[in-house]
Amino acid sequence: MKILVLNCGSSSIKFQLWDMNINKCKACGIAEKVGLKGSFVKLEKENEEKVRFEGEIIDHQTGIEYVLGILTSKKHGCLESLNDLDAVGHRVAHGGEHFKDSAFIDAFALEQIEKCIELAPLHNPANLKGIQAMMQLLPGIKQVAVFDTAFHQTMPEHAFMYAIPYSLYNKYKIRRYGFHGTSHSYIAKRACLIENVPIEKQKIITCHLGNGASICAIENGKSIDTSMGFTPVEGLIMGTRTGDLDVGIVSFIMDKEELGLSSLNTVFNKQSGMLGITGVSSDMREIEHAANVEHNDRAILGLNMYYYRIKKYIGAYVAALGGLDILIFAGGIGENGPETRAAICKNMEYLGIKIDKNKNDNMRGKELVISSADSKVKVMVVPTNEELVIAEDTMRIVSALN
Repeated sequence: MKILVLNCGSSSIKFQLWDMNINKCKACGIAEKVGLKGSFVKLEKENEEKVRFEGEIIDHQTGIEYVLGILTSKKHGCLESLNDLDAVGHRVAHGGEHFKDSAFIDAFALEQIEKCIELAPLHNPANLKGIQAMMQLLPGIKQVAVFDTAFHQTMPEHAFMYAIPYSLYNKYKIRRYGFHGTSHSYIAKRACLIENVPIEKQKIITCHLGNGASICAIENGKSIDTSMGFTPVEGLIMGTRTGDLDVGIVSFIMDKEELGLSSLNTVFNKQSGMLGITGVSSDMREIEHAANVEHNDRAILGLNMYYYRIKKYIGAYVAALGGLDILIFAGGIGENGPETRAAICKNMEYLGIKIDKNKNDNMRGKELVISSADSKVKVMVVPTNEELVIAEDTMRIVSALN
């Protein structure tokens, strides 16, 4: 089965073509600046050759049509024709309370995804554009939605509820939803497969650390708590997002700075986090350089805040789980940041967490156990593969239809 995986953003279209018969990605790439000047498509072939295509991409349908043309071209393609494509899997940010699993996209599912727009106004509209474009370009092609929120629908009520009037939950479904679900699910399952242990008997904490970051407590294969909440702003300090914040600060800043809600949303989502604290960058590599080489005080402060927040969540989730068997790092920073992993795990021996310095220092972007032989907790690095999860879920759901 050949599956096209699409992840549509407001001005971008990430894509991967998977041949599930051999469990291999045949091509991947991104269309950028959709609807803007200077748009282009970048393609990486199976042989790692990279090609860039310039051209006007006025909307998502044009962009996807462009991508399909590249994938079927004689020179750069890996499909003889579009008839070889069996299904399309879409990353969809928010599935609300309705979707507890990935779903075949029919009229009812489409209606439910549209209802979730108010919960994810920046993401779901773009995801829908990808779905609707495929309906126009390849009528009848089977499509599946894979939701960032679905994995966390196993959280118990006491974990996902906020202490606000219950009537507001009933009216607007204001609750913790969590995100990065496909990543947390994948790395937990993959870690257990590597260690040859049953996930149904493990207490796991997964740390997805990238420009957006979240932590998840997983018991017996199910999410019981996660750091992101009603939106992806809550939780850890991120590249440009605040993370946890006293709600009283919101009205205080609005009053003092005379800001409207839109401007304040920009402050908390795009001007805060590591960028806001350090004044250097949202990129951890640049912040580490500023801290370690230039001895920039704000960069040092930002790193200490970043590590501290993660350590607090790990401690809280060990308490929630009643112990810990496996601690996993993933995401751009988690996979490629030995300094970050070392700082987070420092002085955590009392929880049974002890890393091997040599293993950790020499590990970037590969699967590896980095805990020491005498560590009670397995500490692992597992590169995430959300696109593979989307492809696998798409194949599972489409196969069940036949």
